[in-house]
Order: sequence, then C-alpha cells, then structure tokens
Amino acid sequence: MSQTLLLPRWLLTMKAGEDTLEHHGLLIDGERIAAIGTHAELLAKYPQATRVDLPEQILIPGLINGHAHSAMTLLRGVADDVPLMDWLQNHIWPLEKKWVSEDWTYLGSRLAAAEGLRSGTTYINDMYFFPTAMARAAVDSGVRAAVSMNVIDFPTGYASGPDDYIAKGVAAYEQYKGEKLLDWTSAPHAPYTVSDETFIKLRDLADKLDIQMHCHIHETAGEVSDGLKAHGVRPIERLDRLGLFSERMIAVHMVHLNEAEIELMAKKGVHLVHNPNSNLKLASGVMPLKALEAAGVNTILGTDGAASNNRLDMFGEIRSAALLAKGITGDPTVASARTALEMATIRAAKAMGRADDLGSLEVGKLADVVAVSLDSLECQPVYNAAAQLVYVAGREHVSNVWVGGRQVLKDRQPTTIDVPALLAEVRDVVGRMRAG
Repeated sequence: MSQTLLLPRWLLTMKAGEDTLEHHGLLIDGERIAAIGTHAELLAKYPQATRVDLPEQILIPGLINGHAHSAMTLLRGVADDVPLMDWLQNHIWPLEKKWVSEDWTYLGSRLAAAEGLRSGTTYINDMYFFPTAMARAAVDSGVRAAVSMNVIDFPTGYASGPDDYIAKGVAAYEQYKGEKLLDWTSAPHAPYTVSDETFIKLRDLADKLDIQMHCHIHETAGEVSDGLKAHGVRPIERLDRLGLFSERMIAVHMVHLNEAEIELMAKKGVHLVHNPNSNLKLASGVMPLKALEAAGVNTILGTDGAASNNRLDMFGEIRSAALLAKGITGDPTVASARTALEMATIRAAKAMGRADDLGSLEVGKLADVVAVSLDSLECQPVYNAAAQLVYVAGREHVSNVWVGGRQVLKDRQPTTIDVPALLAEVRDVVGRMRAG
C-alpha cells in the first residue's frame, strides 16, 4: 500500500487535551493514519514515503457538515429574504414538485460535494429525496456522506406517501449497504410534516438497522406554537412521548428551547445541530448554545441547504457559531475557538456514531485530512494557529484534502470532479428551470 508523508508547519489533531503541534506531520498508509511525529522523526523512519511539504500550512481533521440538503445547490438564490414557511410553501416545495428527479438530485449533490471539498468538508450529513442519487454523487466525488431515508407525510415527485418513502429508502440502503464512504439515517422531515405513526415507524427502522435519526425540530417559534395547538404539547414533548430521543437522534436547528427541554436533551444524549447562518437568514432565531454547553449537550454544526444559507461553507459556520454565542450572551468566553472547531470535527463524528474512525487526527483513524494555508497576507501574523482558523481563515485558504488517504482536492482543484463539465451541466439545467 502507498505511503504519504504530510509535513505541515502546524498539526491540529483535535485529540482531547492536545494543543496545536508545530513542525509535526503524519503518515498516511492506505486509508488510515499510520504515524504522527516530528518532521525529523517521520523522515528518518519513512524515507520511502511520498513526501508532501506544506510550508506555513496547518493540518486539521476533515470537517463534518452536520446537516445539509446537498441537491438544493440547484435552488441557490431562488427565494431570498422571506420567512421559513413562506419560503417552503410558496417557493421551494412548488419548485421541487416540478423539477426534482434522480438526475437533478445527482447533479446538485455533485455540485455540493465540489463546494464542500473546497471548504474542507469531507463528510456530509445529508437530508433529501432520491437517496440513490446522493449515494452515487458522494461515491463518485470521493466524499463521505450520511444518506437519508427521508420521509414526509405528503406526496412528492419522489414518493406517494410515508410507506412509499420508507420502502424506497430501505431499497437504497440495501443497494449501497457496505459502501465504505456511506452511512445512512432514518430521516423524518419535521414534526409539522410527519405523523405520530410515521415517526414510530422511522424510530423502529433506526433501531432495526442500527443507524442514526435525523430530523428538523423547533426551528421557528411558529413551529412550536402551531405544534402546541395541534397536539396540546410542544413538539419536543410530543416526540419524547413517542420515544424518539436517544443517542441516535440528530436534532437539527433546536432554536426555541426552554430549560426543561435542554435538560431533556442532555439526559437523553441527543445531538443538536446548530445552523447559525441559515437560522439568521430565515430569521428563525439563534440556538441557545451557552445553556446547551452548560448542560453538557453535544452540539455540532451544519450549513443547511444552499437554498436557505446560501453557502455550504463550514468555515463560515464555525466563525458564526463562535461570534453569535458571544454576542447574544455578552460573554466572550462562550464558544471558544477550540469549542467551535470541535463542533465541526470530533463532536460531529460522535453525533454520526463515527468517533472511533473520524473527527480527529490519530493513529489508526481514517485519513480524512485537510490542509489550510496560513501564508497569505490576510492570515499573517500567526500567534495562535487554531484561533486563526476560526477568526481569520476562510474556505478560500483550504489547499488540499484527503478522504480515506485519497487526495480529492489538490491545490484547490477537485481531483474527482470535472469542474468545467459539472458547471456546464448546472447551467443547462438551470437554464431549463428559468425557462419554466
């Protein structure tokens, strides 16, 4: 098996209790990290390894996007500056009904994968229709993905109803089961689109297949008040009564929470996905990160879809999470640079059930590695390389990316995706959409 020696200026392993290492590197052997040490130690021990010098660059674990709707890159910018339910009901759902297909989803998902790679994202927790399209797009692009068995209670161009969504999701899971780049989730869309009966079926499916669940919950104040009117309790209490909350659950948005709900999340081990920029753009609110951190809840980061964010930029989410928490609490110690980075790496790996393999740079783990260049004038000088990633650097400084030891971004160019051909396809499809 081939061996590659990565020799950066700094190494940020994200291993618990370990600070940024200087003049350290790592050895990739096949798909895993085989050694970590000083440059001198590694060069002496592995003289035959292919050497990759990364001067003034920092190596970090691949970033994990905890919540995305990848195919919705093709809807980027179609409906800006409107509230969530107006955005969904009057813009997004009608467009999806008309246009979404297997090929459309595959194209949008490849565009998302390319954007993600140039942002240092090596793993996407996706939620969308046509899971076989997302699975193909991830595998073809060389990125990891948690593919959703997505379910809502009303018909779309993908499925006729809950049982049809579930059947198609399970068929996709069976088709791709064992593909090393893919995980799967049981994914009820939201409390306002899914019945109790369907929630129970998806809970049982997650248990049967030993996979995570993935659901939008408490995104807006209106969702909470409408749920209270419809069911007599807030959505979280309703879902708790249905047995939805456990370490399997990845609860997305979770903006509007009271103290009892935060305690419940901590008690049940639920993972919460903070989507700061999407929630800001749709004016949904801000996740109460300080209270969640104090309660010990595992919080991670996601971009949401490009139709609501409009960027699949994990560096943007990391920075926004750190700054927002400080701004709304008046406490500059909340959401430190280290905490924000953990939310996009080791904590996210835990949420996906993949902490043994992903989320940090450690010997034996999969070699999902990102190099970020700090040598540009806007990144100088560097006093604290880790803090520089959060408060200064952006996705434009990502230089190289490896997934499972395979280089999928080299000098900012994807190696697995023909970008000009991809963009030509995107322009063709968008042209037809514009024409109606």
